[in-house]
Amino acid sequence: MLRALDIRDMLIIDRLELAFQPGLNVLTGETGAGKSILLDSLGFVLGWRGRAELVRQGAEQGEVAAVFDLPAGHAAHAILQEAGLPGGDELILRRINRPDGRKTAWVNDRRCSGDVLRALSETLVELHGQHDDRGLLDPRGHRDMLDAFGGLEPARLETRSAWQELSRAQRHVDATRAALEAIRAEEEFLRHAVAEFDTLDPQAGEDAELDTRRRRMQGAARIREDVARALGLLGTDGAEGAMADALRWLDGVADQADGTLEAPLAALSRAMVELGEAQSGVDASLETLDFDEHELLNTEERLFALRALARKHDCPPDGLPGVGVALRDRLATLDAGDADLAQQEAALSAARVAYDTAADRLTAQRAAAAGRLDAAVMAELAPLRMERAEFRTILDAAEPGPDGKDMATFTVATNPGAPAGALNKIASGGELSRFLLALKVCLSARDGGVTMIFDEIDRGVGGATADAVGRRLAGLAEQGQVLVVTHSPQVAARGAHHWRVEKQVSNGTTLSRVVALARDARVDEIARMLAGDTVTQEARAAAGALLAG
Repeated sequence: MLRALDIRDMLIIDRLELAFQPGLNVLTGETGAGKSILLDSLGFVLGWRGRAELVRQGAEQGEVAAVFDLPAGHAAHAILQEAGLPGGDELILRRINRPDGRKTAWVNDRRCSGDVLRALSETLVELHGQHDDRGLLDPRGHRDMLDAFGGLEPARLETRSAWQELSRAQRHVDATRAALEAIRAEEEFLRHAVAEFDTLDPQAGEDAELDTRRRRMQGAARIREDVARALGLLGTDGAEGAMADALRWLDGVADQADGTLEAPLAALSRAMVELGEAQSGVDASLETLDFDEHELLNTEERLFALRALARKHDCPPDGLPGVGVALRDRLATLDAGDADLAQQEAALSAARVAYDTAADRLTAQRAAAAGRLDAAVMAELAPLRMERAEFRTILDAAEPGPDGKDMATFTVATNPGAPAGALNKIASGGELSRFLLALKVCLSARDGGVTMIFDEIDRGVGGATADAVGRRLAGLAEQGQVLVVTHSPQVAARGAHHWRVEKQVSNGTTLSRVVALARDARVDEIARMLAGDTVTQEARAAAGALLAG
């Protein structure tokens, strides 16, 4: 409920504070007094797009603040939470406008965007009038209104769930098909590559091991000849034979050398031992240098094959096993893809059947609700002196989506046999007002905590018809809060709270103000609406009768 509206320096309003009440709040006043400025200001603080130049001439900025009561469970709480804004049982909106067009908004003293304001406004206020393109006249919202009237939320939820499952199944099928098509495009390459990997069977760390073995064998080939030559020089045909001959010759004459050869003989004996150890070591080394030429050839061939395969797949040799696994997986996906795709297509078909079933059920329920709504609106039109008019809700096929396969449009025919058409295309101003009111009366039970504003919805009607309009507005207000801007005394008399909008000229400046009217002042105001500039006693008596009901 809108509890308060504070306007400063907006157009011809310098300072205005209004405290609205539950029930039917009526605003009256002469044409040009500023009633539309109140709605412009309220729309401004709610983020609606409207007049560009709102700041009062000479003021530094214009400012509007609105205070709403938010009961528990109100839809605005979810928007506040999603936007990270403070909540509570009171919502304070404030927005300023500067002469250069810059605007700044706050929600509960926290800066926010115009998008957040507009999202909140959808849950706070409904504006209805002859030029309302955001509410009942907007065909884009007719299906939602029909569903709310028919209580079709469970069927919509079922349809939406089925649509989500259908969309998920379709995404899976599309992704699988795309993957298979991409793999099939390289099937020949995959099969050839996997065959190469299967034949070569690269192992982790194999490149380094083969390279070490190859280097060792290449090194052995270079030094083995020198080691063998050295071993020959140490043997019986070389140093060993010469030392053995020297030892034999010296040993044969040692007895005749008076002991002078004992030390040399001992040294030669030791040298023979050392020479034997050297021979053993060189011989052992030579054995390690033995290799098979074919082994070197095979090692080099495998090493070169591994490195060529690594270059082909742009990876290090140690990465080849992983590449092989990935290639085999893709080939396995291709080989198993048709079976997977068939399963997913079966799931997609089942999901489509489930969606069609839910959507068709929703369509049937909408058709039934449309019949009930048409009957309800027709019942409301008779007291509004439109018993010859016809209201119909048309259901047309629409592109399937989360909310079903239907498009709903509210149409009217103002006279029997006349073609039906959109509300704002067929009905005149007064007729349109009454159509909108009748429709709103039927739909109002589904509104949750929304302040309804009717902007001169009674234009073009009078007498008993205006009285019927007033009674229905009062009936709507029993369920919450209704604000109505009116020129009809019959409507004004039905208000629980009455304000008069008036202009004053002070020091050459025209300002608008709003005055709350007590009982006697209401009589005078309604008498003015009945009689015009000259208020007679008869007009006052008629006004009193209207107020008495």
